Amino acid sequence: MEDGASLIFRKRCVSKATFTVGNDLVAKGLHKGPPRAWQRMLSGRRLDLLDPSPMDIEIEDIAHGLARVARWNGQTIGEHGFSVAQHSLVVEEIVAHIKPDLEPRWRLAALLHDASEYVIGDMISPFKAALGVSYKDFEARLEDAIHIRFGLPVKTPAAIKKLIKQADRACAFFEATQLAGFDQAESLSIFGAPPPGYDLKIVPLPPFEAQAHYVQRFHVLSRAAGFESAPNAAFETE
Repeated sequence: MEDGASLIFRKRCVSKATFTVGNDLVAKGLHKGPPRAWQRMLSGRRLDLLDPSPMDIEIEDIAHGLARVARWNGQTIGEHGFSVAQHSLVVEEIVAHIKPDLEPRWRLAALLHDASEYVIGDMISPFKAALGVSYKDFEARLEDAIHIRFGLPVKTPAAIKKLIKQADRACAFFEATQLAGFDQAESLSIFGAPPPGYDLKIVPLPPFEAQAHYVQRFHVLSRAAGFESAPNAAFETE
């Protein structure tokens, strides 16, 4: 026969170690449901991370996320981190500097080149290499879904990928020397020289500004590429 004190103690332990699932009382640690593999976005979309659907991707979610993801793991000077959203805007600008006659759809591809990072974050290159193929496969599935969602070919032509990579490295050169503590020689040895005639003074934007600029630029390029109808007249890509 249990005394009153031990019975109360046992009841308290049971109440702390259980929770309700539906109509069933389940002991903590014994409920073996499948792990959650989706993320709810502020738009209300629920994105399946293992099998992302283009229909669950919204540019507002991408812009919101990228504006709050910092380049260089946040190891930069200034009041604000340098966001992936602002980085993407610069990369699109550099792409257009290198190839002024580039079709708007490929400039849109440049703007979206890091869009998957609104879900997976901006992992520095050494960490990506350490994670290996599984990370790259995950990233590729998400990138494919993003391209489908916004009218771009699933696979970017090799020449365009090379151009975007060149612009990406040029932007990284300016970021490294101006924000991340690299000296000129070290940055040149890692990222190479920026394209002739292009210069940049980086002023990191607060998240809400970077987000707004990203969404605005997306719509300009999407309309110029014929993926959206313009509310008024023709749209300029400059």
